[in-house]
Amino acid sequence: MLTHVVLMKFADRADAARAKDLLEGLRGRVEQIRELTVGLDVVGSPVSYDLCMTTVHDSPGGLRGYQEHPAHLEAAAWLRPRIAARAVVDYETSG
Repeated sequence: MLTHVVLMKFADRADAARAKDLLEGLRGRVEQIRELTVGLDVVGSPVSYDLCMTTVHDSPGGLRGYQEHPAHLEAAAWLRPRIAARAVVDYETSG
């Protein structure tokens, strides 16, 4: 199993709620997603990111399939111009 974690900081923090809705909308539409969790930051510290998304995939190939899926590409097209910073970690887990 591969866990994919993405932290996003938006140019306008108000975009985080819409981003959460868009990303949660991928659940059930993208077959390569085994699990999906999206959370919004509630502290708002100077070092906080606005949104954290975690997805779980069967393999690195499953992650690539998710990243290339039309529904993901559509969400990414909305997100990209609004993101000020992003950090990603992909790690293997036993499943």
